[in-house]
Amino acid sequence: MNTVLIKNAKIVNEGTIFEGDVLIENEFIVEIAESISPKLSSCKIIDAEGSYLIPGAIDDQVHFREPGLTHKGDIASESRAAVAGGITSFIEQPNTIPNAVTQEILEEKYQIAARTSYANYSFMMGGTNDNLEEILKTNPKNVAGIKLFLGSSTGNMLVDNQEALEKIFSSTKMLIAVHCEDEGTIKANLERYKLQFGEDIPVEFHYLIRSEEACYLSSSKAIELAKKTGARLHIFHLSTAKEMELFTNKIPLEDKQITAEVCVHHLWFSDEDYKTKGNLIKWNPAIKTATDRSALWEALLDDRIDVIATDHAPHTLEEKKQSYLKAPSGGPLVQHAVVAMFEANHQGKISIEKIVEKMCHNPAKIFKIEKRGFIKEGFYADLVIVNTGLPWNVKKENILYKCGWSPFEGYNFKSRITHTFVNGELVYQNFKVKETPVGKRLLFDR
Repeated sequence: MNTVLIKNAKIVNEGTIFEGDVLIENEFIVEIAESISPKLSSCKIIDAEGSYLIPGAIDDQVHFREPGLTHKGDIASESRAAVAGGITSFIEQPNTIPNAVTQEILEEKYQIAARTSYANYSFMMGGTNDNLEEILKTNPKNVAGIKLFLGSSTGNMLVDNQEALEKIFSSTKMLIAVHCEDEGTIKANLERYKLQFGEDIPVEFHYLIRSEEACYLSSSKAIELAKKTGARLHIFHLSTAKEMELFTNKIPLEDKQITAEVCVHHLWFSDEDYKTKGNLIKWNPAIKTATDRSALWEALLDDRIDVIATDHAPHTLEEKKQSYLKAPSGGPLVQHAVVAMFEANHQGKISIEKIVEKMCHNPAKIFKIEKRGFIKEGFYADLVIVNTGLPWNVKKENILYKCGWSPFEGYNFKSRITHTFVNGELVYQNFKVKETPVGKRLLFDR
């Protein structure tokens, strides 16, 4: 039997922090108490004194690039980076090549992950203008949800047929996650800037091309459609102050039919950073203004926004070094997302309890993930130890992404993840990943 006893930790769970011990047997948490004595001589003991023990983060939006784009990243490389960053479960998106828009292609991704993933995994079924029949075959017990791109992004899976959209919204009870940007608005903005700059548009104008209006138009239409059809809607990577009026904190999360996510980069950077970071922070939706960033923080803290995620989307440095119009959107984040939020805690922006609520508990609640996202007896031992007084510098040598770079390169974080457990296995310890892919397929209580 694999037994591990974590002692003297500051355990963060469901809005409280308490000092205590956690006993793991095989894959599960079997006991949580003020003090636990090891019952077996073979029990591995980890003294976490002074450190926080949090549930493993659940990232509800990543792009791990396999199959078809594996020069940028793959399930093995990016899930290794994820566990080093305290993310123990991920939900991956369908815009790989081929797009995951049939049950067969979707299942192939699960087969790859079963062999190679260091973290627990689920893959979204992709929606198109003409694959409703395939969407309706999706098993709600072992697939996270349906993903629709209402604005074109990497992989070109744009769903722009209103009739097809209405059919999808009204035909499935599964969670529908959407990328919201209005295509017509973006195209018109782009043409305007092309008239001014030709093919050499500076990246600083990205947030004005993929504008506030493009986001708001699309988000508001998706919400209108969800209300009309009764669909269960989850809006990914919100980026504007204006969109915040579309969401409510007047009802408990469990009763919400429309939920919202913000990503780390929209909470961290602003348009002022394009001058120094350039295409490295070119994302879709675009990073907007400092005013937008403040509004996102406010909505996150007052529970209009429910989840913090990454939208981890690696590209090679060569691809990113191209001109603005040629450089792809997206960047790698899973290794640094949790510590970036702990940095925000050091800055007085968010409590550790709130970080855990938004990165661990709420994704589990929204997707109804079985036995994960909490530190509870009987739950899987997906656990992370964070030392908030152990600074480290992000540099090439400790970046685990296959693409080899990070927008945080050169930054000194005050907190370090020292241990990560996935299904009771210690998979990461102090900058070293154990070469054992122990991730399991996520199951859903629905």
